[in-house]
Amino acid sequence: MSTVSSGQAVLDEMARRVIDQNLYMVLGTLDPDGQPRLSPVYFTAARYEDFYWVSLPESHHSGNVAERPEVRIVVFDSSSPPGASEAVYVSASARMVPEEELPRVVDEAFRTAGGAVRFTAEDLSSDARLWLFVAHATSYEVHVRGRHPTHGRGYDSRQSADPRRV
Repeated sequence: MSTVSSGQAVLDEMARRVIDQNLYMVLGTLDPDGQPRLSPVYFTAARYEDFYWVSLPESHHSGNVAERPEVRIVVFDSSSPPGASEAVYVSASARMVPEEELPRVVDEAFRTAGGAVRFTAEDLSSDARLWLFVAHATSYEVHVRGRHPTHGRGYDSRQSADPRRV
């Protein structure tokens, strides 16, 4: 059994806090010409591992996910003052959730914070206008301020974290 250092636990907790306290993530996909496509989407995280969002299947980023499932995600609070920001960077593999999986995942895929709609499996089935997508995280980093009391390096940096570790 491995133990996590108290320093690493601080970074893991930072990742959990940022994910828990924010409603939007920036989804980074890759266009066919190799250019990045960035899209803000309302999300729900399940187990700090699966990041769900609802989108039109004809949305630009939905087409990109269908063609190239490897994505990047950034979750951050854009209202924080300069020098106080925290962020989580996630590498993930994304996909549209198939209709047969909807009954199993729909409860964890939606929260009602911020006035969000709680969709049902029926809302997203068959000829529904919106589809459910999920990005399964493969790695995480957190934005650490240069003046962070224990992890600061004198400059802002990305440092490895894992919010799933409790």
